[in-house]
Amino acid sequence: MSPAGIRSYATYVPRFRLAHAELGDALGGRGGRGSRVVAAFDEDATTMGVEAARAAVGAGGGSDAIYLATSAPAYADKTNATAIHAALGAGHAGFAVDVAGAPRGAVGALRAAAADRGLAVLSDLRTGRPGSADERDSADAAAAFAFADAAEEGVVATIAGRGAATAEFLDRWRAPGELASRQWEERFGVEQYLPLAEAAVAEALADAGLEEVDHVVVSSPHARAAAQIARRFPGRVAADGPAIGYAGAADPGLRLADALDRAGPDETILLVVAADGADAYVLRTTAALPAGRAALPLADQLAGGRPLRYATYLTWRGLLDREPPRRPEPDRPAAPPAARSEGWKFAFVGSRCQACGFVHVPAVRVCKRCRAVDRMEPAPLAGSPGTVATFTVDRLAFSPSPPLITVVVDFDGGGRYTLEVADAAPDEIEIGTRVEPTFRRLYTVEGIHNYFWKARPVLDAAASTSD
Repeated sequence: MSPAGIRSYATYVPRFRLAHAELGDALGGRGGRGSRVVAAFDEDATTMGVEAARAAVGAGGGSDAIYLATSAPAYADKTNATAIHAALGAGHAGFAVDVAGAPRGAVGALRAAAADRGLAVLSDLRTGRPGSADERDSADAAAAFAFADAAEEGVVATIAGRGAATAEFLDRWRAPGELASRQWEERFGVEQYLPLAEAAVAEALADAGLEEVDHVVVSSPHARAAAQIARRFPGRVAADGPAIGYAGAADPGLRLADALDRAGPDETILLVVAADGADAYVLRTTAALPAGRAALPLADQLAGGRPLRYATYLTWRGLLDREPPRRPEPDRPAAPPAARSEGWKFAFVGSRCQACGFVHVPAVRVCKRCRAVDRMEPAPLAGSPGTVATFTVDRLAFSPSPPLITVVVDFDGGGRYTLEVADAAPDEIEIGTRVEPTFRRLYTVEGIHNYFWKARPVLDAAASTSD
């Protein structure tokens, strides 16, 4: 098979930040500057994966093969990648599968997607025990990489070499059903990872015919091992790295995306992943990189954020059992209607009348304006921003994060619909506010996640600094 390359890539970083000082004040532990990235109560590995995938390939872009890597799947005994496939609006053609259970699954997803010229989606939520280093230094995020033949026009980086080494040893583990993982003594992990990383890097450099590279990116759940590996294989360009904690299966993707955000054409990147072994990739950037970079760089997403209280974080993660709203809980989502409206529910597709151009949300057969029958074409709205026409704030409705804000959105290009608001407070919404659709989990009842779309203020209007 001909060599593979990265055709496009993107990252997604949730907007909430839990300040280290807030953690220190709450638990009397180490505080300091900075913060950790936290997914909202209505986000999970699937929703974040949708956001990264849509940014990488665009609505309707899809892929013949989607591989979702995560250590925190929203479902067990059900494929989570199928929701990402549906949200991309590419129909029923193609293949989608999870590579779940451990952070090294990220490498499995990248290798499979590269071989199939498919889409690798790396997405994870990391939860540590209260007061632990994992709680403080982890992150929730996602990344996506679309692969193509290396010779294809527009490819931003090609895979020049790779290497791998595997060993069975106990460094980090988590029993099924547990939220947080545990770790063996740190020195033991360093002793195990360093020789494995050396072997994998030597193989990758030999495969690429190189002795040194421009950029070195290291990802590992073992912080000391990652630091020593980085010192052992320095690149010609200083490696600042993204200001984000360890993000599990998403971590290699975030760090590789950040390197692509900063690298120039015809430069080399060494990606080293030390997790249950070691994997190394050598990539060479192309002249297409400057024009093909991610639309929203990782550094820009990390620069803004919304402050989050520690008690709220614990509640969202199920670590603090608080009194729920004294209102009826939502009904369990039903499978048959969800299947019948797959294009609407997951891809947010309305219909446009071919006779008069009126956009219907959701899709209908009979035009409300001109009464034409069965003269509709799909009108995807997932990538369309809009303007708030009116809104309401409900302080009594059931919500894990009250109050519930509902907006009526006039979408650019036509269409109007009522959506819940995500990632915003009541004083940040007004008539005329610019919003964009975001894929979220409305609620979960009896283990069934009700996925749909919400509206959130566009990043420039909503960004704030928490530190």
